[in-house]
Amino acid sequence: MHGFASSGSSGTVMTLRRYLTNWSVIAPDLPVDPFEALELLRRVVAEENPDIVVGTSMGGMYTQQLWGVPRIVVNPSFEMSRSLLFGKMGRNKYMSKRKDGATEFRIDKSVVERFKEMEKGQFAGITDSEKELVLGLFGDKDPVVHFYPLMAELYGEERCRWFSGEHRLNDTVVKKVLIPLIGELVPKKYDGYV
Repeated sequence: MHGFASSGSSGTVMTLRRYLTNWSVIAPDLPVDPFEALELLRRVVAEENPDIVVGTSMGGMYTQQLWGVPRIVVNPSFEMSRSLLFGKMGRNKYMSKRKDGATEFRIDKSVVERFKEMEKGQFAGITDSEKELVLGLFGDKDPVVHFYPLMAELYGEERCRWFSGEHRLNDTVVKKVLIPLIGELVPKKYDGYV
């Protein structure tokens, strides 16, 4: 699940598809409205019954809320409402191509309020069994979001991992860190990559 201003054709998705050739990588373009995005993701999970869900940044915030399925949240942005207020209000351009052809979108106060409302209940489904399904992955040089302490408090430090890198994943981190973590959470299907 992609982050803010991205799409299902992000670089991370393309790298996962390139290396996990025996997997089907499903990556929808997320709506701007957080409730619509979460509803879409829950529908995709219910219909597709994925082995694992991976979400980065804003997508990590959504992924954390997809109860009942193994998931990895990468540099999750649990307070999108706050981060939207700093340099993201108004017109924004998408960083990667979207299926609907949209090239830009708008963030206004009503979108920020929708995120605030959604964020209030985002941790309500955490149970002991859910904690076993989630791993948090955090860049040690991430200049954008810093939610390791909250993730460690909610899920336990043993469910959090660090990688050498920033907010956005590069091909090396996807290959050497993210894909092996996928294998850790879904060992029955994982057989390495080419």
